[in-house]
Amino acid sequence: MTRRIYAAVFLLITGLMLFCRTLYAGEEDPGNLYALSAVLMDADSGRVLYEKEGETARPMASTTKVMTCILALENAPGDDYVMVSANAASQPEVKLNMREGEQYYLEDLLYSLMLKSHNDTAVAIAEHIGGSVEGFAKMMNEKAAAIGCTDTHFVTPNGLDAKDEGGIHHTTARDLALIMRYAIRNKTFLKITQTRDYSFSDLSGKRRFSIHNTNSLLDMTEGVLSGKTGFTGDAGYCYVCACEKGDKTFIVSLLGCGWPGHKSYKWKDTLALLEYGDENFQYKTIWKDPVLKQIKVEEGVQEDLFPGTEVYLQCEYTVSDKEKQKKALMKNGEKIKIRVTLPRKLEAPVKKGQTIGEVAYYLENEKMISVPLTAEKNVEKISYLWCADRVFHDFFH
Repeated sequence: MTRRIYAAVFLLITGLMLFCRTLYAGEEDPGNLYALSAVLMDADSGRVLYEKEGETARPMASTTKVMTCILALENAPGDDYVMVSANAASQPEVKLNMREGEQYYLEDLLYSLMLKSHNDTAVAIAEHIGGSVEGFAKMMNEKAAAIGCTDTHFVTPNGLDAKDEGGIHHTTARDLALIMRYAIRNKTFLKITQTRDYSFSDLSGKRRFSIHNTNSLLDMTEGVLSGKTGFTGDAGYCYVCACEKGDKTFIVSLLGCGWPGHKSYKWKDTLALLEYGDENFQYKTIWKDPVLKQIKVEEGVQEDLFPGTEVYLQCEYTVSDKEKQKKALMKNGEKIKIRVTLPRKLEAPVKKGQTIGEVAYYLENEKMISVPLTAEKNVEKISYLWCADRVFHDFFH
């Protein structure tokens, strides 16, 4: 009978431990994701909040068009006339079915590019902006590097699987998130990608088109700022989006998120990552007043101290209200680390206001705030002349 009681208690305790472990695991990650690579990024700071093979290079299909769109917006006005070349007209599906020699307003083509992901539109835009697909790809790669991408190589403006002397057309989930983070700062980009339906015609007015936004996330959750789908045989289903949740803005990027037959995987992964970010991360104030030790000043003297007395110097700092109020998106349990960098001792003379160190605030390994530490007063160096002046002063005063 006693053994049965012990066994029952043991099973109960084991069950409770497994239950608690499951709850804890739920806080640690968003669960099993379908995507081969995934990143959840804080759009405000660019900090990666969660990643699954976020640094692995993979093809990214039509999510490429985020870069194509932003370069077009930054390098030409929307009322530019875009001439359709034979190369553009010959692009494979998905396409607008433009014809060689037709002309369109650049702005209209950007809606075609981002709402329906037309491949012929992307090439027409690239040739207009960069002179050629190759010239535009160079611009894309230069922009990626400027944004902070570390393993991205563009070959085409539409994301079709391709390669050149620089390698295959690829990016990483982290780099793709950085590109979207940059793009959503552009109001016109947001206006285009949030549009549900759009109609336009070629410049002759003979052909008219009506297109609908393929970003289904717009109807799945609130706060969607932008999004771009993609698919090729090599890349699988890909997706990148930006979404507001209260005072937080998240970027989600997915690469290799299933192949035909699993088109909905990207939506499930995206919603899971957004829910994970919203539930587990909150804005918290970074600044806390640092504890600063005094520093010994070798061969230092002060008027109010007897010669030979050890001299110590206190540090001071100036921090703005903006820095004091700065916040970071932090996970439950995360803490800011304060690192004070100061020498063990100083050599006299030391001037008031002289920079002698730094106090820095880190979240994980990322420096969030840095403030210089300065000397609060002058400390002279002991010398024969100083001693003589001190004796004269004490004798006569």
